[in-house]
Amino acid sequence: MAVTTQNSTEYAQTIATPLVKASARSDSGKVRTLAFTFTQSGVGDAGSFATIGKLPAGRIKLIGGLSRFFCNFTASNQFIDIGWLGYNDTSGTAVAADPDGLVDNLDVDAAGYFSIEGNTAAGKAAGGNHKFDSNDGVIIQVKAIEALANADSLNGVIAYIVS
Repeated sequence: MAVTTQNSTEYAQTIATPLVKASARSDSGKVRTLAFTFTQSGVGDAGSFATIGKLPAGRIKLIGGLSRFFCNFTASNQFIDIGWLGYNDTSGTAVAADPDGLVDNLDVDAAGYFSIEGNTAAGKAAGGNHKFDSNDGVIIQVKAIEALANADSLNGVIAYIVS
């Protein structure tokens, strides 16, 4: 074996000839936030959804490690999924809903702070981030695996970059 020095795809583009300009999602983009506050009104059966917000239209990179929330779902053995509703991408092609596309089966049995960094294989492979390309924006939802009690709450912020 030998010691190697290699470049990331993004850095390699900055030293390429001709120069390859990176998108704002990869370099020099502004971080924006989508804050949400949710309180359950009445009891919700297992599988209930909380719609927490809508990301804007365009090319979005959700930064999972900076996206955090406090969850106080009081059901015993509570788990949640975080994903999105179906949408049309920037070419007009339908993208299917994926109710656990960001976070799958996260244990929130004890109230506390959690990340939207993701625990799916695809999320981990993307560094805990997710890219969306949409015509009309993307609606983000949380699915409660167990029943929701009246006044269960979820409060936080989603960090993203628009290019």
